Amino acid sequence: MRNLRPQILLGILTIALLSITASARPFVLVLSKEDLEENPPAADSDSDAEWDEFGDAETKSEDELDPGSWRSVLDPASASATAAAAAATAKADPAEGLYYSGVRKMVSAVAEGDPAAMEEAAGEIEEAAAVGFPHAQSALGFLVGTGQLRDRSRGKAFLYHNFAADGGNMQSKMAVAYTYFRQDMYERAVKLYAELAEAAVSSFLISKDPVIEPIRIHSGAEENKEALRKSRGEEDEDFQITEYQAQKGNSAAMYKMGILYYFGLRGVRRDHGKALGWFSRAVEKGEVRSMELLGEIYARGTGVERNYTKALEWLTLASKQQHFSAYNGMGYLYVKGYGVEQKNFTKAKEYFEKAAENDEAGGHYNLGVLYLKGIGVKKDVRAACRFFITAANAGQPKAFYQLAKMFQTGVGLKRNLPMATALYKLVAERGPWSSLSRWALELYLKGEVGKAFLLYSRMGELGYEVAQSNAAWILDKFGERSMCMGASGFCTDAERHQRAHALWWQASEQGNEHAALLIGDAYYYGRGTERDFDRAAEAYAHAKSQSNAQAMFNLGYMHEHGLGLPLDLHLAKRYYDQALEIDPAAKLPVTLALTSLWIRKNYADSFLVHIIDSLPDVYPKVGAWIERMIMDEGNLTIVTLFVCLLTVLYLRERQRRHAVVGDMAGQDQPNELEVPALGR
Repeated sequence: MRNLRPQILLGILTIALLSITASARPFVLVLSKEDLEENPPAADSDSDAEWDEFGDAETKSEDELDPGSWRSVLDPASASATAAAAAATAKADPAEGLYYSGVRKMVSAVAEGDPAAMEEAAGEIEEAAAVGFPHAQSALGFLVGTGQLRDRSRGKAFLYHNFAADGGNMQSKMAVAYTYFRQDMYERAVKLYAELAEAAVSSFLISKDPVIEPIRIHSGAEENKEALRKSRGEEDEDFQITEYQAQKGNSAAMYKMGILYYFGLRGVRRDHGKALGWFSRAVEKGEVRSMELLGEIYARGTGVERNYTKALEWLTLASKQQHFSAYNGMGYLYVKGYGVEQKNFTKAKEYFEKAAENDEAGGHYNLGVLYLKGIGVKKDVRAACRFFITAANAGQPKAFYQLAKMFQTGVGLKRNLPMATALYKLVAERGPWSSLSRWALELYLKGEVGKAFLLYSRMGELGYEVAQSNAAWILDKFGERSMCMGASGFCTDAERHQRAHALWWQASEQGNEHAALLIGDAYYYGRGTERDFDRAAEAYAHAKSQSNAQAMFNLGYMHEHGLGLPLDLHLAKRYYDQALEIDPAAKLPVTLALTSLWIRKNYADSFLVHIIDSLPDVYPKVGAWIERMIMDEGNLTIVTLFVCLLTVLYLRERQRRHAVVGDMAGQDQPNELEVPALGR
């Protein structure tokens, strides 16, 4: 169960460990009547109201949306142009040249494990930051905040990120917003996250939701092998099988290939040209879903020249074959007047309703926009709110954005800045800066753990829970191989423990049960921090609030022994029982714990209780002796041979005794018929 405070039967409990959910809980939005604004704005019709404010903007590149990113350093597709671009940049803007030179050296330093090169990289970044280059200030904030070749200072890091955010660096804006968010400074956090969310939403698609695959590289304490296997891109066996089937003319496989390249899923690098090719081949065989995606591609001008007429043609073909999500794209074109003779709000509403009636989240969202802004209908904020909630709970990110805005402004929903901030953050984390996660995963799969750790650490600073837990797990799993850089070179053991502790703590704050348990263990055992039973209990209570069985067991143990919590045997039993209710696999450890509890209750201060209480002190000594003596390779061989010898002698003795008993039985019963032996 635990690490199980080994109170009973020593090692047997470790066999019955409860499984731990490594991921945070999904976000499900449930609002009560109290959340609704009592007096929403008066209803009126406004057919000229601006449609969804993200629709008219020209498609921007990721470099434009995320200036100063490390894309040119990390993306192999741009590697050939990097050197020439760097030389031109250095001439045009020396500070920018220094910055990118520093970033390249920083990435190279962690790959090669070279603290001297890391110091040189930090120096160049610091020099560029000193002359006010915002992206260098952002990188320096990262180095100072994590204590890499610089003394760790959260205050200085925050200052650097503030300067960088003011200069237009979006990743620093994420870092500053997250800092305010952690400190419950919602008035400030909500404004920054609103700007970030708007930038993120501007890159989202019209008909289809953006598909984000944040990969957790670990499951509990072990590597998440299944998730990693599915993230190997074109090297994955499933991808190669799908590609083979597509080349043989399978239309469903062609569509799947197009999806993989269009969205950049499962480790496949995004390639709109290849996506267009596969979708085009698929529609020749009548693949309906590909028709809708072709309409999306032409409407956005993704990899092709924008052509609204062609977009409408493809979407119409898809809708005629009962592909209901295509109605969203058609409605969008009619409400904007793109590819059609004129705007037609009535027709747009009909198309959105058809999509919504068939459980398409986009249909609910688009109807919400119509009613929120009074486009072709009477303005009805409450109706809009209902549509947005339905769409949000189906995973539509734009709906989260609209609800966040309603919570922020108090229009349609009562003003609630904590909720607004949380929703904006959810959307902002889908912005183009999330591509750091894709690069980190690719590097990890290639075995470049140092680079992966660097990128996950950067994302963790921006508030990504998955990145925080991935970085912490790498530190715990790989130790020195993580290439963790400390204040004066490679991280010491203490620095690694402290950094992992900080990352796990941040992840636990955002709902990661496994992280909360590890934080509890860190305080309980004094790993990387001072031993503190009170804070251990606090961390376990946090995990328990998410219905985590192991946390409940741990709280029961602490109540049983009065460690960080009041001594309360009844409450201890309640926690043990709850642990079993949540996870039936806990039956053995809970049964043993309840047995211990019964002995403690009925035979207080007895010899048995003293034995039970002494086991936690004895167990480490026994464990250390086993590890030191038996697990040594030579000793293990000797012990194995000795056990084999004893087994042979035991079997020989058992055979001899059976033979003697047989002879005696034969003498006592001379008139019994003799049974012939086999083989005679």
